[in-house]
Amino acid sequence: MCKEFEEIMKSKFEMSAMGEMKFFLGLQVEQKKEGIFIHQTKYVYDILKKFGMDDSSPIGTLIQVNHLLEASNRLDQDVDPTLYRSMIGSLMYLTSSRPDIMGGEFNLYAYTDSDYGGCNFDRKSTSGGCQFLGDRLVSWQCKKQTSVAN
Repeated sequence: MCKEFEEIMKSKFEMSAMGEMKFFLGLQVEQKKEGIFIHQTKYVYDILKKFGMDDSSPIGTLIQVNHLLEASNRLDQDVDPTLYRSMIGSLMYLTSSRPDIMGGEFNLYAYTDSDYGGCNFDRKSTSGGCQFLGDRLVSWQCKKQTSVAN
């Protein structure tokens, strides 16, 4: 039936059959006996390589919860804002383009929190939030406030 469909399409349109679909709109597609699986493994490896983190080891949490930083822990060099924006943009695309958020429960949950002068360096507060569609994270944000909390 597939061959017949291919011949009909070729007779109507200028096209060629390139075999089994491997990528669609930047997503990887794997066709197996168990079903069709869509994932972004290659994209994840590509962004890790782009930012020089391809040989990093996975870890659940990068820093202890409620860990108090000291001035000696700060890096002496400034953060490159272009590189930082590129990293955040890549992560936001990854989380917003995940195919596993389609279907299932469509309840939207939002959470927000902030600390009160939590930064030991300048006493500024940090606010953050995340939004879930069902049990899938679809958006998140974190921002250090521009003024000191009194």
